[in-house]
Amino acid sequence: MSEQHGDAEATERQWREAAGREDLVLLDGFHALKHALRFGADVRLAVAEEPEAVRGLARELAPDVEADVARLVRQAPLKGLLARVHPTGVAALAVRPDRAEGRARLDARRRTAPIVVLDNPRNLGNVGAVVRLAAGFGVTGVVTRGDLDPWHPNVVRAGAGLHYATTVDRVELGTLPPGPLYALDPEGEDIRSLTLPDDALLAFGSERHGISPELLARADHLVSLPMRPQVSSYNLATSVAMTLFHWGGPRPDEWSADRPVD
Repeated sequence: MSEQHGDAEATERQWREAAGREDLVLLDGFHALKHALRFGADVRLAVAEEPEAVRGLARELAPDVEADVARLVRQAPLKGLLARVHPTGVAALAVRPDRAEGRARLDARRRTAPIVVLDNPRNLGNVGAVVRLAAGFGVTGVVTRGDLDPWHPNVVRAGAGLHYATTVDRVELGTLPPGPLYALDPEGEDIRSLTLPDDALLAFGSERHGISPELLARADHLVSLPMRPQVSSYNLATSVAMTLFHWGGPRPDEWSADRPVD
């Protein structure tokens, strides 16, 4: 057996036993694994058809986590374990962050960055794109209302593993975190005339239906994005990006040089 990490069949059995656990999250692809490791995820197992190729990717693209990748990745037949194999040829399982700890961060009274609220989102890829934006802007978290699971594997895939760089949770109307609620609505005040506070809740509806009446009723401010007439809407992630850019984003002195987010 050439792989020092052990027998491929034993690894496959271990994966199958772990994959059904609700406390573990599928990290699909190298970038998801890289980001999860950078932001402190407890990665329990990583598998690849060609472990040496994955170690080479780490050496080239993410030397800061190269040692962790080299330690974790084991050989296993991905096509037998996954419905779809990522082009980078690697997948991993990581422990889902503690929900109570995440909720405490959301409920903190002196937040230094907003929380993004997604009201009944429908598209898994869009939610993942929003998580990726949230991580890049350093927001406190992303919370969703509705039946979509923000930790669905397709959301984590679209978010490139950056769920571990922020707080992601599902909430009800009555359990929204504290803070002034700014709801994005076409009838709202032009965002360019406003200053968004650091402790704001920034609420976005689905592209088709907008924000629900019950959440609009809770809003402290209605806010609109500039858009030419006859254009019906922006993509959800585009709206979030425009709003977070207007808020201002992270300051250079808030970032550690050894925590890249590429």
